[in-house]
Parts: sequence; structure tokens; C-alpha cells
Amino acid sequence: MQINYPPKVIEYLGNKSSDKWNLEWVEVSGIENVIVIPAICEYENIKKLLTSLAESNQSFFKNTIIIFVINNSESSVKEVKEDNKSSLHFLRKLIKQNSTDNISKKIIETGIRIGLIDAATEGKEFNDNSAGVGLARKTGMDSALRIFDYSIPGKKIIISLDADCQVEKNYLSEIINYFNVQNVSVAVVDFEHNFCEETNSKIAILSYEIFLRHYVAGLLFAGSPFAFHTIGSTVVCDHEAYIKIGGMNTKKAAEDFYFLQKLAKHYRINRITSTKVKLSARQSWRVPFGTGRSITDFLSNNKIIKVFDPEVYLILKEWLVLFNSDLSLNPDLLLQDSRKIHPELNNFLGIRGFRSDWQKILDNSKSKSQLDYQRKNWFDAFETLKLIHHLRDTFSPMMDITSGTEKLFKIIQHSVNFGLTGETINQENLFEFYLNELKSLENKLYKNFY
Repeated sequence: MQINYPPKVIEYLGNKSSDKWNLEWVEVSGIENVIVIPAICEYENIKKLLTSLAESNQSFFKNTIIIFVINNSESSVKEVKEDNKSSLHFLRKLIKQNSTDNISKKIIETGIRIGLIDAATEGKEFNDNSAGVGLARKTGMDSALRIFDYSIPGKKIIISLDADCQVEKNYLSEIINYFNVQNVSVAVVDFEHNFCEETNSKIAILSYEIFLRHYVAGLLFAGSPFAFHTIGSTVVCDHEAYIKIGGMNTKKAAEDFYFLQKLAKHYRINRITSTKVKLSARQSWRVPFGTGRSITDFLSNNKIIKVFDPEVYLILKEWLVLFNSDLSLNPDLLLQDSRKIHPELNNFLGIRGFRSDWQKILDNSKSKSQLDYQRKNWFDAFETLKLIHHLRDTFSPMMDITSGTEKLFKIIQHSVNFGLTGETINQENLFEFYLNELKSLENKLYKNFY
């Protein structure tokens, strides 16, 4: 199949991409949307996810393909490699449409298009130094650039998902319509965790999602341009945004955080709230943090999840107002006023070498737009998190969920009606209440922010 690639796509594929791993698919023209799913040891979950995706509006299947990147490293254990072999066999039969089991037949009948990248078979495995979710996502996303039909007007959309997720029936239609109607370049899809019945596990999951939403609500309140969730299975961008930031990174973990951080320096990170990705709440060994690791730590080590003291968001808010003011044109005055906000903010800026860095930026910025970009570039999502960690470690320690969440509501003046009395007040019910209120607060703050 001959594709006329735009110049920027040619440049990216020539300089930033590898052709070591090939896409197995039934070649067709007209592809405008690609769902990229890295998968390692996910055979059973792949079937569940495809069953979920197959319930989408079938009118979108004609110009959409789902690319699975089945991957493992050379040193992966036998169990992982055997599971991946099952996934490869299952997906190849789906692509060739010669499966006979009931699940496969139902998937095939919908007309959903499936592609496969084999990074698991001997000789194709990721090497131990680079293997990980970042490389898997990048391999699939780069492959999307090779199969988009650029002759068709409209967005070419790259959708990131994970094999252990499920989606709602309107997932695909809402994403595609949102990008094309609103003409956006980047968005994150709303999410929720699939809760299990076992009480301890449910409390662990509730605690972790409260932590995530507490943090984003705090960033929104502070006016941070990096106030969004960084969950790989919720990220969507068009091909132009993907190329502009140099594509996906190959980090073994936190690839989603750094990918969105780069995007946020150039684009607004929009939110798609009309559909949800349902995240797995299983224990996991795959990455050193995230839902799976938090659940494992809670259940195995009785590690209690806490939230940041909302005082740190007040300091961040004042700092961002100061940093974005004309006073930022004078580093010395800026640092003087940072001490007035809080001495530990001033100490942090000193530790991070802010004065010399910022003076160089001022000397080399030729326009207001350049300086605005450099503000986001220096004080980015990672630097924001470093400041919050510094404040946590020096004067404002983490708080238990109850105290920290109620303090956040008070500071932001988010009125709540608990509606919990007598025997209905237990930890699970209380945490469910906090989570729902944080979702509501997040939506309200986002609308006010933009």
C-alpha cells in the first residue's frame, strides 16, 4: 500500500523511529484513528478488552485500527513468554479471521480492525536495557504514523490504552467526535477504577484514586498549567502534536507523565468527560508505582496512602502568580518576594539554581511568547512536584486522607453535605464520599480554570 507521507512525518520516521518491529495487519486505506495497546502477560485481559471495544459504535471501525504491542524482554520469565505466545496466537487468528471460538467470532463479526506488533518472539524481543512500557507505546504510536491515510482531511488520532482496561460503549465515538468537532490536539479521557468486593482492596483503591484527584484538584486551584492526570491509558493526541514533541519517550515507567508534560508545554490538555476508561485495580509487578503497586503496598506492607497538606497548594498558587507577573523580569526581586511567600519556597529556588537559570532565560528570550514558554519549560510538571515534595519534607508533612481532604475542601471553599449518619459512617463509605466530591471539585475547578 502506497502512502504519501507529509514532510514532517517523513522527517520524524527517518530520525526518531525504528523499523525493527513490523506491523502485522490486513492493509487497507482510510485509517484515521489508531488505538495503541502495549501488552505483556495479558492474554486473558486482551479478550476482555476487545469484547469491551467491540461494543463501540461500529460505524467508526472502518477507519480505526487497534494495534497491540505484545512485548517482553530477553530475560523475561517463562510464564510471561508463554502468556505472550498465547496472545500472539489469539490475535493472529483474529487478524486472519479464522477463529472459531465464540468470543473471537463475536469480535470478528463487528468488523473491528486489529493489528499486531510482535516484540515477544525470540529475536524480536526488547533488549533488557530498553524494555518497558515506554518503548512498547512508542513502537505502536510510531507505527500509527506509517498507516494513517493522510489524503483524508481531518484529525489523525493516536489513542493510548492498556490491555487491563475496559471502556464504555461510547468510548471511541466520543474521542473521535471530540477531536474533530472541537479541533483539539491533546486530551485525557476521564477514568475510574474497577472496584473489587474485598473491603481492604477497595479501601486501597479508593485511597489511591483520592490521592490522584486530591493532587490534581490542588494543582487546578493553584493555577498550574500541569493540572491533569498522567495515566497512560487515558492519553489521546493527534499525529501533529505527537511529532512536534518528538514522539513517545522510552522510559520504563512514568512515560505517560513525561509525555504529557512535553505536550502541555505546547498545547492545552483538554478533558473528555463524556466517557470513561475503567482502570484495573489489580496488584501488579509491572512498574514501581501506580495503582497496582499502591494496592500491593497497602495489602502486603500495610502502607497507608496519605495526601499532601493543602498548604502546599496555597504556596504554589502564590508562587505562580508571582512567577507569571512582570516581577519575573528581575530575578533578584522575584527571589526576595518568594521569601515573603514562604522561606522554604525561597530555599527551594536556591537549591534548584533558579537565579542563574532564569537570568540566562531572560537574556535569551526575544518575545513575550518565548518567555511564557520558558516559564512552563523551567517550572514544569516535574519541577512542580519537586517543589511540593520539598515543602512536604521541610515544613508540611503528608496528611491522612480525612484531614487532608476536608482541609482542601475548606481552603477551596467547596461546600459539602456529608449525608452520612449513624451506622452508614464507615471508612469505605466515607472514602467513596470523598472521591465523588473530589471528582465534582475537579470538574468545577477545570471549568473555572479555562
